[in-house]
Amino acid sequence: MIKVYKNFNDLNFEKGTVLTVGTFDGVHKGHQIILSRLLEIGKEENLIPIVLTIDPHPQLVLKRPDRNPIKLLTTIEERIIILEKFGIENLYIIPFTYEFSQTPPEVFIKDYLVEKFLMKKILIGHDHMFGRNREGNKDLLSQLSSSLKFEVEKIDAFIENETTISSTKIRTALMNKDLDSANKMLGYNYLISGVVDKGEGRGRTLGYPTANVRIENANKQLPGVGVYFVSSEIHGKTYFGMANLGTRPTFSNNNRIFLEVFYFDLNMDLYNSDISVSFLKFVRDEKKFSTVGELINQIKSDELYCQGLIKKF
Repeated sequence: MIKVYKNFNDLNFEKGTVLTVGTFDGVHKGHQIILSRLLEIGKEENLIPIVLTIDPHPQLVLKRPDRNPIKLLTTIEERIIILEKFGIENLYIIPFTYEFSQTPPEVFIKDYLVEKFLMKKILIGHDHMFGRNREGNKDLLSQLSSSLKFEVEKIDAFIENETTISSTKIRTALMNKDLDSANKMLGYNYLISGVVDKGEGRGRTLGYPTANVRIENANKQLPGVGVYFVSSEIHGKTYFGMANLGTRPTFSNNNRIFLEVFYFDLNMDLYNSDISVSFLKFVRDEKKFSTVGELINQIKSDELYCQGLIKKF
C-alpha cells in the first residue's frame, strides 16, 4: 500500500533514503526505468525508496510565455494509482506554488532533500532540472554531494526503436489518435478516470446504455475525438466495451466533450462510481448521422468489431 505524504512534519524515516524528484507525468517507460532502479538501490543499499512529485504541474502555475499550455497525461490521483502498481511505497507530493518555485536549488537540496528526507542517494533523469529558474542539475548535485554526504546517479534517456520516449511525444500521439504508439511508449494502456454521472438516458433508448464518465480535470490530455475499444476494472473484474469520446454531433451542436462507455456483459448500476477507462484501440472518427437508425446500425457494426478485438487483449 502506497503512503502519500503532503507535509514535512509527517516524515519520520528512521534510516537514509534513496529518492528521485520529478513531475512523472504519464509514468511512462522512461520513468519506469528510474522507478525500477530506485527500488533496486533501496534493496541493495538498505535505503528507503521515495518518489517526490509535484502538483500542480509547474507550467500550470508559472504559465511561462515561451511554453505552450500543458495538458496532463495523468492527474495526481491517476499518478498515485500507477506509481503504486509499479511498486512505489512512499510518495511525497510537493504543493507547487510560485513562492516554492523561487527556492534556490542549493537550499532545496540541503534543507529539503538532505535534512528532511535523510537523502543518501538521488536518481535523476537525463534532462532533469529543478529549483529557481531551473538552475539545479546533475552538476550542482555532484558539487554538493561530498560535503552533504550523498551520491548522485543519472539515468540515461530511454530509447526504443530509435525514439527517445517523452511525455510530449505521448501527448502528440494521443491527439493524433495514434493509440498504438502512445500505449507502447507508456508501457500500459492510457486511461481516463472519473465519476459516472447520470446521463440523459439516450443510450438506453438506443439499446446501448452507457456510463457517462465526468472528465473533471480541464487540464487532462484527451485522445482525439472518436470511438475507441476500451476496458475497465470494476470490482476486480475486467469489462470490455466501446467508448465515444466527443461532442455527440447527431444530438448536439455544442463543443463540450463527453466520454460515454458501453460495456459488454455488464449488468450493474455504475452511477456515482469512480472508474478508470483504459483506451485500448482507436476504432473510427466521430461523425454526425442523418438518422437515429443510421447511428444504431453503425454502433452495431462497432460492437461487432470491438467484440472481435477482445481475444487480442
